[in-house]
Amino acid sequence: GSFPTIPMRADLFTGRYVFQSRGWAPLGPEDRTFAQALEEMGYVTMMITDTYHFMAPGMNFHRGFKGWHWIRGQEADRYITDPIPVELPCAPEKLRSPEADVQYLRNTAFRRQESDCFVAQTMKAAADWLERNYNHERFLLYVDTFDPHEPWDPPQWYVDLYDPGYEGEVVFHPRYDFSDYLTEEELRHVRALYAGEVTLVDKWVGRLLEKLEDLGLAERTAVIFTSDHGFYHGEHSRVGKHTVLDPKRGWPLYEEVAHVPLIIRLPGMKPGRCDALVQPVDLMATILDLAGAQAPEGIHGRSLLPVLRGEREAVRSLAVSSPKLAEDPDTIVYSTITDGEWTLIYGGEAVQAELYHLPSDPHQERNLISQNRDVAERLHREYVRFLEELDTDEERLRTRRRI
Repeated sequence: GSFPTIPMRADLFTGRYVFQSRGWAPLGPEDRTFAQALEEMGYVTMMITDTYHFMAPGMNFHRGFKGWHWIRGQEADRYITDPIPVELPCAPEKLRSPEADVQYLRNTAFRRQESDCFVAQTMKAAADWLERNYNHERFLLYVDTFDPHEPWDPPQWYVDLYDPGYEGEVVFHPRYDFSDYLTEEELRHVRALYAGEVTLVDKWVGRLLEKLEDLGLAERTAVIFTSDHGFYHGEHSRVGKHTVLDPKRGWPLYEEVAHVPLIIRLPGMKPGRCDALVQPVDLMATILDLAGAQAPEGIHGRSLLPVLRGEREAVRSLAVSSPKLAEDPDTIVYSTITDGEWTLIYGGEAVQAELYHLPSDPHQERNLISQNRDVAERLHREYVRFLEELDTDEERLRTRRRI
């Protein structure tokens, strides 16, 4: 789907791709969200979030929610203005944005215990809302935590699970760059920080699910869990999710970034795994299908219920992940195009494409495009057709028509 943070949520909320047009931008007056559709059906709709990007003035992602609770202070949220003295945990040149990290450290200076962490606050607020609202006949609770996004600062005991005894610099918000600016020990600790943050998130999401059980809601509530993107922790010699050093030359979206988790639990559904291709735009259609409503005309997503019920093996044969396509022909934007077996990494006519066979090379280390040119050309044709179906304007398409 659309990459990264805000574009993915636009896909999710509206059921329509945005990478081919506006990218990181507010919802427009023409955008209709799944929350609006459910509110019109009589659902009580609530958003609880600590993700400040889409709560910024004018972003409009609260549209359709009867209520919303924004937990302030994540990342560079300009929340605390007090001149609290703070100390960066590593050399500033190793950080993505030292100024933003100073803001974050001031925002979090109040922390005294694990429950003060943002994901803990967010999940507890969601659990408290359920206690007060569980008797509603129908409700939608949308919970959005920025974690495990950097800065990574879980309680130390979570980090010690993965890298005990480390005594070096703590690069908790690493600069997006090729990974050789970090020592092997620093990079190992970066991975430990992330793993600790993920473990923290797992614990507190679990607390929210336990609350569903406590309130007798688990057997009559659909639960959908997903994320927006991944992160390179040294894979492909990179740290980050995209480059910020050269805005005209993006990074490829390999599996570590493009392939995100999706877990859906429905009442009465047997546990299982499925390898069908799914895009964030499919979740609006799925949610409305669960509610017994028709998806609006013009959305790009498809309901996943036939796959979940075993009635179909898949709802799509191609998945695309991409940042906003550029109008400037000198700007390199990589799209990832996959049919589940083969993945094409394509940055336009100006750069060499890459082709990977996922079953035999899941970490995408062997570029097979020279041996399988026909596969690359097929995926590229399907990609161009896909963009044309999205009414992508020619300024963005003209440098992407050939491989």
